[in-house]
Amino acid sequence: MYRISVYDYFSSAHQLKGYEGKCEEIHGHNWKVEIEVQGDDLDTIGILIDFKELKNILKDVIDELDHKMLNDIEAFKDINPSSELIARYIHYRIKEKLPSGVEIRATSVWESENSKAIYFE
Repeated sequence: MYRISVYDYFSSAHQLKGYEGKCEEIHGHNWKVEIEVQGDDLDTIGILIDFKELKNILKDVIDELDHKMLNDIEAFKDINPSSELIARYIHYRIKEKLPSGVEIRATSVWESENSKAIYFE
């Protein structure tokens, strides 16, 4: 089994409705997102998936969230865009885009340099 990971950043705002504290108000983060993928087989030159291809897949997904009010995105209309649920959303969007033989293992979302949520199946 082989595993590789890439990360990228996006900026957006959100609010956590029902939260008792400052996070119930609209506020923003510079989010860091890391995805880790895995697979059993390498291609003919010894690569699971090209880092560039994986970075492009991640970029396509987080561009949907960049500079947006996350509560206004359809996926978060009825649920809070918490770090945990953002990680789950990104995880499944990445999963849809990966080539055969490459599986997503985990998605990590940092809302600050010392706070992250991890989603995996």
